[in-house]
Amino acid sequence: MTSETESAENRTEDRSERRNFVQQRIDADVASGRHGGRVHLRFPPEPNGYPHIGHAKAICTNFGLAKEYGGRCNLRFDDTNPSKEEMEYVEAMREDIRWLGFEWDAEFFASSYFDELYDMAVRLVRKGKAYVCDLPLEEMRRLRGDGSRPGTDSPFRGRSPEENLDLLERMKAGEFANGEKTLRAKIDMASPNMNMRDPIMYRIMHVPHHQTGDRWCIYPTYDWAHGQSDSIEGITHSLCSLEFENHRPLYEWYLEQLDIEDKPQQIEFARLEVAHMMTSKRKLLALVQEGVVSGWDDPRMPTLRGLRRRGYTPSALRDFIHGVGLARFNSTIDIVVLENTLRDELNRTAQRRMAVLRPLEVVIENWPEGRVETIEAVNNPGDESAGTREITMSGRVLIDREDFELDPPKKWFRLAPDKEVRLRYGYAIRCKEVVTDPATGEVTKLVCTYDPESAGGRTSDGRKVKGIVHWVDANAAVRADVRLYDHLLRVAKVEELGDDADWRDAVNPQSLEVVHGAMLEPSLMSAEPGATYQFERVGYFTADTVASKPGAPVFHRTVALKDTWSKIAAKGN
Repeated sequence: MTSETESAENRTEDRSERRNFVQQRIDADVASGRHGGRVHLRFPPEPNGYPHIGHAKAICTNFGLAKEYGGRCNLRFDDTNPSKEEMEYVEAMREDIRWLGFEWDAEFFASSYFDELYDMAVRLVRKGKAYVCDLPLEEMRRLRGDGSRPGTDSPFRGRSPEENLDLLERMKAGEFANGEKTLRAKIDMASPNMNMRDPIMYRIMHVPHHQTGDRWCIYPTYDWAHGQSDSIEGITHSLCSLEFENHRPLYEWYLEQLDIEDKPQQIEFARLEVAHMMTSKRKLLALVQEGVVSGWDDPRMPTLRGLRRRGYTPSALRDFIHGVGLARFNSTIDIVVLENTLRDELNRTAQRRMAVLRPLEVVIENWPEGRVETIEAVNNPGDESAGTREITMSGRVLIDREDFELDPPKKWFRLAPDKEVRLRYGYAIRCKEVVTDPATGEVTKLVCTYDPESAGGRTSDGRKVKGIVHWVDANAAVRADVRLYDHLLRVAKVEELGDDADWRDAVNPQSLEVVHGAMLEPSLMSAEPGATYQFERVGYFTADTVASKPGAPVFHRTVALKDTWSKIAAKGN
């Protein structure tokens, strides 16, 4: 009889070996020899915007699974809507996939298959499975019906294959205006699945294409082009997000009607939704165009280049996506999960520096005149190989205003009148005098004394000094601008505002604070753009890759040391 201990160990082992449903499906296909045992995936973005964190999940999933199975993964741009697509977005997608750490086996464009797709459409017309329709789009939508009533056949549904072939060729030749005619599949206007009610296969668009120029004026819809592009490329498993689950019967219908033998299989998984992040490309484009953000790479944006500029690393994003996993049901991931993944990595890798964002001058009155002391500071307490650095201390230091209170609460372990704190790596100091502005009452300077015997954590009489504050040498510190960020959305999801609300009302007006005149350790003046540091007791900060200039870096707060948003929200409730 198995003991309870052995049973627990077996359950733990089972959990560790558990495969997600996509892996299970591919495992079964490989084992059965389906598709000849091949695994061939693809990542098929539409080039109509910059890739965002949602794309990162699809990228990691497709390329990661292909690597796991020793298979292949294509990059295919589904460029079937030239009115919204640009080569700028193609280049951005290539760059960001590589930044995430992946490389594709082959690159294709759906537009490369336009001739083959058209020939396939002709085959369906000849079989009586597609027809040219003259209905305006609004009338077509009206006749489709809804979930409670069937659709009505188009009056043009009965056209003969010969007439449809003639009209389709004339559509292709450019004889008709935009919207004048469409090619529709002939399926079932009474189907409970709205996607099967004679969907559009081709529409007329007299718009130049970034790949084919003016050669075409009819363009395939996504539903028509996608499955057939998969079959042309020999894709075995077509992974997509759950919103395409209801499109799968149409995907399979097209393949069946075209007598495709080795049919690709569509498998859907939940898309990545992160609280306080918005991934609608239409809305993100509006934020850029309306000047709410500085561009697609604004560090508040959920785009990969925005996250990269803010200081997110490819490995942290990959770890986050791996931790979230693949699910069958949509859910919203707390942004704290993403931030904690980055914190964990930066805590291990980031070098420490001291920076005072809102400086308050401290004059140490008993410091020997003219003396400058060199102090050794640790670069990363968790990594001995990171070594140490030298910082200086003189009779004038700067501390953060948040580390001083005139009338402190109980258990206040920072500086206050006649209270003592320890300067990080330095000496214990005691506040003796507070200088204020006579006009405003604002504290402008503190006069303190230091204990010369308190270096290295000691004190002259063995007393304990509980509080430790960060600081910089006022005579050596350098000035820099620092940008502090909050969530771009003030609510977890735009939908929380209700159906009648303007989504722009969800944008957080306090998502950016620029701090001018922060004072930093001198070594930070030579920070390489993109380098990330922990500003001790403040957070993780990255030297900006755009606004920084030689000798004048600008730092972004990548992530705070702790999650403060949820605490603030809890107090508000």
